[in-house]
Amino acid sequence: MHIPRFFSTEPPLVEEPWQLPAAAGHHAVRVLRLTPGCAVQVFDGSGRQFSGTVSAIERDRCWVSLGRPDWPAVESPLPVILGQGLAASDKFDLVLQKAVELGVAAVHPLALRRSLIKLDAERAERRHQHWLGVLTAACEQCGRVRIPALGPVQGLADWLAGLPADALRLRLAPEGPAHMAGLAPPPAGVILVVGPEGGFDPDETRQLEGAGFQGVRLGPRVLRTETAALAAIAALQAWHGDFRPSPL
Repeated sequence: MHIPRFFSTEPPLVEEPWQLPAAAGHHAVRVLRLTPGCAVQVFDGSGRQFSGTVSAIERDRCWVSLGRPDWPAVESPLPVILGQGLAASDKFDLVLQKAVELGVAAVHPLALRRSLIKLDAERAERRHQHWLGVLTAACEQCGRVRIPALGPVQGLADWLAGLPADALRLRLAPEGPAHMAGLAPPPAGVILVVGPEGGFDPDETRQLEGAGFQGVRLGPRVLRTETAALAAIAALQAWHGDFRPSPL
């Protein structure tokens, strides 16, 4: 049976009734219809997870009694940073949600020349808060104990300037000469960049190549932006991450 999980930015109290944050309490009472005695889990983003039960409910408020924390091994050993070109809202939300399930470490929204979505500063801030909610809900659902980092909406040049220097840099490209299976990521992990619906324009491709991003292909077919990002992360996990069989 699935146990409801809730995220809290504040360290939960242990061995005494502790009130869930307001939004989580409302969801527990009004949506999930939890009652006293129901099992729950709470995590605070540090890697810890607390198991316990609902102890009391009052209107939209919910108190839980939690035991000592544990540190479940649910995070991928392969750090993957995803630079994703802005796409239509439903597509971008899908990429965020499924990338979390696939173990991505960080997501950076990129405002590229062929992006169909254009955001001014105010809209970008609203979308950022919405995307944080998508990431958090996905972590609650899939059992992760750390929320992936979410960067601000950036242009390509600004994003490239702030990247770590020691990670393998990959650009998804149908014409790319390399294949995932032949890559050997360094311990620092992988930086993966995916274009928007219209792909990268020639100047962006040159910028990426100049910054050390090698073109990799996923197969003989052209994938949509939301499919490409998720397929690439899954392939990386299968070859180099936690999709590999555990050693005997």
